[in-house]
Order: sequence, then C-alpha cells, then structure tokens
Amino acid sequence: MQKRAVITGLGPITPIGIGKKAYWESLMEGKSGAKNIQFEGWEMDQYPCQVACPIDGFSLTDYLHRNKDFRYLGRTSEFAMAATRLALEDAGFALDAIELEKGRRTYVVEGMDPGSMGVILGIGAQNMDLCEKWYRQFLKHNGPKRVSPFALPHVQICSIPVNVTMAFGIKGIACSVSTACASANHAIIEAYKQILLGEEKIMVTGGADACITPFVFGGFVSMNAMSKRNDEPEKASRPFDRDRDGFVMGEGSGIIILEELNHALDRGAHIYCELSGYGATSDAYHIAAPDPEPDMQAQAMKDCMTRAQVAPEEIDYINAHGTSTALNDPAETFAIKKALGNAAKNVAISSTKSMTGHLIGASGGIETIATALMIENGRVHATINLENPDESCDLFYVPQKPIRKEIGKTINNSFGFGGQNASLLLSRYDPQP
Repeated sequence: MQKRAVITGLGPITPIGIGKKAYWESLMEGKSGAKNIQFEGWEMDQYPCQVACPIDGFSLTDYLHRNKDFRYLGRTSEFAMAATRLALEDAGFALDAIELEKGRRTYVVEGMDPGSMGVILGIGAQNMDLCEKWYRQFLKHNGPKRVSPFALPHVQICSIPVNVTMAFGIKGIACSVSTACASANHAIIEAYKQILLGEEKIMVTGGADACITPFVFGGFVSMNAMSKRNDEPEKASRPFDRDRDGFVMGEGSGIIILEELNHALDRGAHIYCELSGYGATSDAYHIAAPDPEPDMQAQAMKDCMTRAQVAPEEIDYINAHGTSTALNDPAETFAIKKALGNAAKNVAISSTKSMTGHLIGASGGIETIATALMIENGRVHATINLENPDESCDLFYVPQKPIRKEIGKTINNSFGFGGQNASLLLSRYDPQP
C-alpha cells in the first residue's frame, strides 16, 4: 500500500503575522502588510517603486537561544530557523536545548531519531543581504582582505537548510530547491517523495526568502514588474483587478511539517490535512513571462488531480499564484479554465499575495499554510483590493471579504520565472479514502 503524507505542523513568519494564530487572524481580517520602505544609505528617488511587505522588528533570539554563530547568518536563514521552531512546536514536538561548546547550542527533537527527519527548503534567491554586504566590502577594500571566511558558506543557497539542520540536530536529507517563485511548492513536492519512498518519516519543508534588498529590489524595478502605487501602499497588491500595476515584494518563511501518516497517528499528532497529489511542469517559453497559452500551467493542475484521483468537480478551492501582474493573472485564469473545464466557475479562488505581497521562494510555503488553515476552519480568505475585476479574470476570486465554505479538496499554485510550474493538491484528512 502506498504511503500517505499529512501536514502536522505550521510555522508562518509573514509580513501580516508571525505564528499560526496571528497569521490566521490577519488573513480573516484582510490585513495588508504593504508599506513604504527606505534602503539605508541609498537614494530612494532612483526606485520608482517604494512599496514592499517587510517584517519589522524580527529577531532570531526571540525564537532560539543566542548562539555565537548567529552573527554570520543571513536574514533568509534566520527566517527559516525561526519558522522551523514554530512548525516543530505546532506539530507537538518538544525541543531540548543542548550546549555543544561554549557559545554554541543546538536543539534536539525529543524522542525522534535524527536520521529519520529531513529538510528540503525552497529558496528563490539566497542570503542576498549577505551577498550584497560582502561584495560591497570586497569592492571597498579592493580585494578579499576584509571579507570574512564565513561569508561564502553563509551566502550559498544550501546554507539555509543546513543552518536549520544544525539548529535542530536533524540528520536526514538536507537540501534546497531553487525555482524562483515556485521554489517552496517544488520543495514540498520533493519532501513528499521522500516520505512516499520511505526515506524519511518526517520532513521539514516549505520555503524562505528575504529579497527586499537594494540590488534585488532594483532588478525587479528595472523589469517594471512591481507596483508604483507609492501613495497607497496598502492597496498596491491587487490581484485580478483591472487597475493592478505590478506585484509587491514580501519576505519571510512558511515551514510545514510533513509526516508519514502512520507515524503521525502513532504519536497522536494533530492532522491539518493530507498532501494527496502534485504536478510539476515547464512552459519552455520565456525566461520571465508566462505562456499566454498556459497549457503547462493547466497540466500541472491536471497532474495533481490525476495523482490524487480527484475529478475537477471535487475541487472546492484554489489558492492562486495571483501575483497582481499584467501577464500572470489572466494567464492563470485561463489555465484554471483549461484544467477544470466547466467546474472552474464553481470554485472559490483567492490570492494570499494580496495581503502578504510576493515572498518569492517562500510564497508557496505560507500559501500552503493558509490553505491548510482554511481546510481546517471552513473559511476562505479574501482577495483584498479586488474592486474592479479585470474582464479577462472572470472567475470567483472571493473579493474583499472572506466567506464560509466547507473545503474538502484544494489546489495550491506556484508559477516561477522561466515557466516553472508547481501545483499541490491538499485534501481534508479521511482515515478511509
């Protein structure tokens, strides 16, 4: 019999709330995390877009004992480590703090074989704050003389899951997946495979990103991809609205605990929902723009329904990629119609990004958490700022206010640069499917 994988822990670090309770309340309130930003030491006049969804006042020491190694960490690693702590505790695991040597501590997941737990995280960029910091230092001193020997190891994408393993004594697989905005969903897919193959019993998965930096922000500005609604930042992210003018960048981490079903049942874990299927495809069309004939976006959704043995008529909700860009929103609408056919008009759809902004590699993680909470609570969060629907976006995108709806089966879409498509099918847990 094929193994089954369920979600037993949620760890959101988001611009609209940290922790499951705060995040859920903000989703139901329709809270926007967008505000005007300023890069220290930079003239903001060169940035036509000055809106983002940052996380203010975050400190890793609010979640983990201070460690001498923390001084070398990038912000993406810090978000991932804090979100993992929240997810493990939400899953009911007790953490024992152990001092390895003076100034260095780790946590051990009580009662768990560290080799039966792995980490696969989606990262859209890397620890970009460190990358930019150390490159400026390199240029300032005309060479590597003042560059820390710890700079390069912590800049790399692979350092982020590695830092999670070291923080919690996890000794199974540890790797990162980088597929731009689809990174977290792809990571969850790979973690799912680890459980189905019997390689691990528990996976720490999802995504993290902290891309609100002068260079990354500037790169998206040069692409004319972000909203310039600087006078109304809280209304800048408006997926599927005819007045949208680009996405709003966010930051944070969404970590879930994905667990083999029998292992979860044996320890009496709370089960939020089941991951029942997935689809992963490529457009092979353009490095940044979605295919206007989004056959492969649709195929990703079809594949996850096929793997889960679910008909289009059974889908109750879709968490849309919904970026608020001119090209993505109509393409995704078209793809949903292609995938679900006549059933598309009966599905509730919403965009978490309307509130959190676009967390790039972390977006699929926090959106999976949002979807799991909606399944559990029987409520669908709204797409805020959807005041005048685009004529080409003519499905039910739950505008402005949340609705009550019993949710059995859902799709969560993430579509990345280069046409990297990843869809997840989450289902209400049924002991006898």
